[in-house]
Amino acid sequence: MKLAFISDIHGNAVALEAVLEDVSKKQVDKVYVLGDICYRGPEPKRSLDLIRSLHTEVIKGNADEWVVRGVRQGEVPDKILQLMNTERDWIVSQLDQADIEYLDSLPTEINSTVEGISFHAFHATPNSLFDIIPPNADDETLQSKMMSTVEANLYVYAHIHKPYIRYLDGKVIMNIGSVGLPFDGMNKASYGIVEIQEDGFRTSIERVSFDIEKVIQQYQEKDYPNADMMTQVLRKARI
Repeated sequence: MKLAFISDIHGNAVALEAVLEDVSKKQVDKVYVLGDICYRGPEPKRSLDLIRSLHTEVIKGNADEWVVRGVRQGEVPDKILQLMNTERDWIVSQLDQADIEYLDSLPTEINSTVEGISFHAFHATPNSLFDIIPPNADDETLQSKMMSTVEANLYVYAHIHKPYIRYLDGKVIMNIGSVGLPFDGMNKASYGIVEIQEDGFRTSIERVSFDIEKVIQQYQEKDYPNADMMTQVLRKARI
């Protein structure tokens, strides 16, 4: 049994299509989506429609919450608050009310057991859509912030756009990175695979190329607010 975990599409439908094609080639049995579907990309509506067409379990990310109710003071630096809400308003203009209601209704975690392997999946932490737990967090932080609320074999999250896999006391914690906006210096889409076997399971981070220049062209053609900065983020894979 193969499970794929994808997240942080950020309105980059070109990257999402490339990932879904890769998922199909790898004969994945089920896909889970860990949030941040629309915000900050040139194709929010098509990204959301692609995710909904999967008919699978989807949870909410901080950017989905922002689409629903706007970016609030204290959630981002004051100097970029107005710009981020301008971007948010553009995203909302591309969606309809049913899309907003769908994002608002999403749950915030998945607890599941597949063929004897239990996993707890969430966007940032089990208790927050916004907290940042980096790859170099110490073991105590990972255990207290990420692994203390639910007993599982595997903990999966996203949000930081920097994929990694760690092993703690016989358990696995995996960040699956970002489909649409990687921040780790490798400008390829990122997602995670969990392959369940007779004697346990194994995890991997997959990287997928996509047409970056096409996405950059979309930002420009659609007159996206903050297009120049988003172009640099895509090319450098860093913020």
